[in-house]
Parts: sequence; structure tokens; C-alpha cells
Amino acid sequence: MSVTIRDAMTAPELFGGQFSGDTWSAWRALLAGFYGLPLTDDERPDFLSLTGRKSVPQSAFDELWLVVGRRGGKSQCAALLAVFEAAFNDYTDRLSPGEVATVMILAADRKQARSVFRYISGLIESNPMLAAMVAREDKESIELTNRTAIEVHTASFRATRGYTVACCIADEIAFWRSEDSANPDFEILNAIRPAMATLEGKLIALSSPYSKRGALWDTYRRYFGLHDNSVLVAQAPSKVMNPSLPQRVIDQAFTRDPEAAKAEYGAQFRSDLEAFINREVVEGVTRSDPLELPYNSRHRYFAFADPAGGGQDEYTMSIGHREDSRVIVDLVRAQKGVPSEITAEYAALMKAYGIRQAHSDKYAGSWPADEFAKHGITIEYSPKPRSELYLDALPALTSGRVELPPDDRLITQFSGLERKTSRAGRDSVNHPPGAHDDRANAAAGVIALNAHGSQIWDYSKLL
Repeated sequence: MSVTIRDAMTAPELFGGQFSGDTWSAWRALLAGFYGLPLTDDERPDFLSLTGRKSVPQSAFDELWLVVGRRGGKSQCAALLAVFEAAFNDYTDRLSPGEVATVMILAADRKQARSVFRYISGLIESNPMLAAMVAREDKESIELTNRTAIEVHTASFRATRGYTVACCIADEIAFWRSEDSANPDFEILNAIRPAMATLEGKLIALSSPYSKRGALWDTYRRYFGLHDNSVLVAQAPSKVMNPSLPQRVIDQAFTRDPEAAKAEYGAQFRSDLEAFINREVVEGVTRSDPLELPYNSRHRYFAFADPAGGGQDEYTMSIGHREDSRVIVDLVRAQKGVPSEITAEYAALMKAYGIRQAHSDKYAGSWPADEFAKHGITIEYSPKPRSELYLDALPALTSGRVELPPDDRLITQFSGLERKTSRAGRDSVNHPPGAHDDRANAAAGVIALNAHGSQIWDYSKLL
């Protein structure tokens, strides 16, 4: 007799001690429907409410997309589903000699991946029968004796290559970011689906919602409430999926930032965020080559630096000049390392382009000006914050009066920027959570410095 997901969540000898209570009733109804189990009278209303459907399913689905608020139990259920798919399914008749069926959990970052893996390891270790199935375990994988393995990875299309995947669990997919792609979620899913073909694997995506773009929004828009036989989409606020969540936590979040709280705890896609500039526009003003234009004595050059004091941010610098009404961004440099050494290199590069005075983001404090001064470069701090530099640079970008270097990360950062409109009607521009905009900030500074009609700088100080 095979073990069902309902059995796994309710049987005392399995995980009934954690998942059988009323707190998990909505999750049990949803997962029972996903696996095509006949729903009980108690489960049916929960399933229909969560999925927006008018009738219960008659068979299992291939994909499950969950739009659930924070603290709604997503990580625990991701762990449960990983263990269920690995331990209670037999894939051996479809595996070649030496081949292993992999249950792959893709997380937004290493911290999130470790969090999910701890839940997985805890579920297995807490059950003597499952613990006896462990053949090998390390920090990111557990191999079982039934020729299956559970692995956690950070979200990358490279992580899926060479695997035979029985199930892919995409954790917090709305927050997957990549310096190399503006659409990493779509690219990863395109890479993972062929890896699941042999075993007819299941795709399970769980996430709090964010802006109205990306794979989560696209799937929600196309399938929520529709009677598709292969894709099931559910949506629920945190409190519905986790009734034990204190209401005061939710109330405090709504007091601090109502729009953010609607997404984080209400599971509603944000309506106050939109893309700042389309990727097609950025690519349209990007030259094919070279990556950096050499110094030309006919031009007068300007520089903008975005210093970083370490960590994940890059220390960036951009140089550009004007040709009639066009702004040419000659180069964008980006490095990680010792800030003082990078400053010395950038100062030498500025001098090579005839620059003795430059502008900088003032976020890093006074040390950039002091450090550049050691190398004969005077730094003036930007009179406008980063967000306003983007807004000032936008007209030149959209009208084609800019030429950008063919830097893939620069293009990705520009096209990933988001415009947020406050309740007072003011616009601000920033990168999404977990992303970076250091190269875009440096280039935007040069564009705003030079763009016709947006002379926000005191040119006399640069003479």
C-alpha cells in the first residue's frame, strides 16, 4: 500500500506530530487536491477557496504554484514535499544503471537554501524509518538507499545541468535574482523542465508575491481559478495558511508599510511597483563593441564613482562624454577588493582621460573624497540621490540620446530597476530585493551629468 501525502501529514508514525493539527488543515486540503486524492467534506471548501476553482480535481497535477504570505509555512511544506517525493516514490524502473533520481530544491540564496535544508534534515532524522534510509549526507544533499537524493541549490540554470529530476521545488521564486539575467526564473524553469521529462517529475513553486512580473505572476495570471488539468495555482494570506501567526505581527506590518504588507502577509501582488525601463530600450542604446572606448583628445570627459566598502557590492566607476546631444558612456568599471587599491586604479584611469575632478555617490561618506584626494582627484558629491539620478537619466535613455557599453551586467541592472509610486504620488527608483545596481548607478551618474536639459551640476566647478 502506497503512502499518500495525507498519510504523511497525519500518520503518527510519519509526520502527524507536526502536520496533523488544525493549523495545517488548509495545507492538507491543498496538497491532497494537488496529488489527486478524493477530498473530504472538510477539505473541499478549503481547496476551492485557495484555488479559486468551482469544482474539485479528479486527478493529480504536474505543477503546483503557491502564492502564500510570509510565515505561512512555505519552507516547512517545501521540506515535507521534498522528503515525500524522495522517500515514498519508486523511480527505479525508469533509472539507468548508476542513475539517481534527484529531488532538487532551488532557493533564492544560500541562506534560504540552508534554512530549507535544515527542515528536510530534521524531518528525516526525527523518523527512525527514514533515518535508516540515509546512505550519505553532507551540508547540501542527502542520498537515500532507494536511489534518490535530495539536494538544495541556489537558483541558477547551471545547477540543473546533468541531473535526472524527480521533483523540483522552487522556493521563493518571486525573489530569484541574477547578475547575468533579467529573467532568471524563466531561464531556470526552461532548463529544469527537460531534466524532469524522463521521470515525469513535478514542479512545485512556493513564494510570497512581489511585483506583477516574472514567472510567478505570469503563471498566476494565466491559471489561477482556471480548470487546467496540469497546472494548479493557489493563493492565500499568511493567516489562512498559518492560523497561529500572531495578528499583532500583521497589524504592525500594515502600519509600517501598507503596500508591502499586502504582499508579504496578504499575498497580493504589489500594484505600486513597475519596471523602470524595458530591457529592449536599454539594449537599443547599447553599442555592439568595444566594451571600452579609448581616450580621444577631442572630447571633454566626466566621471562618476559609486564606491563600496566591501561585501557583495561592487565598487564602480563610469566615464563618459558628450557628442552634440548624445551622451556616450565610454566605460564602466566594477571591482570587488580593497577599496583603497581600487581607488588608486580608478584615479589613474580618470587622469588618463584628462579628468581631475569627478562626482560620487555620497552614500559611502567622506572617505572616497579623502582617498581620491591622495591621488590628485577632487570629488564633488552628487547633489541628488541615486533615485533622482535614474529619473533624470530616463528621458535621454528612452529617446535614444545615450550610448551604453556592451556590459551584460549593466544591461541587466538597468532593466531590473523598479519604479515605486508612493501614496503621495512621488516616484522613486531602486533595485529589487537581493539585486544590485552598482554599475547602473555609475552609468546613470554620467548620463545625468551630461544629458541635455538636465544640468543638475555646477559646471564651473569642473573647469
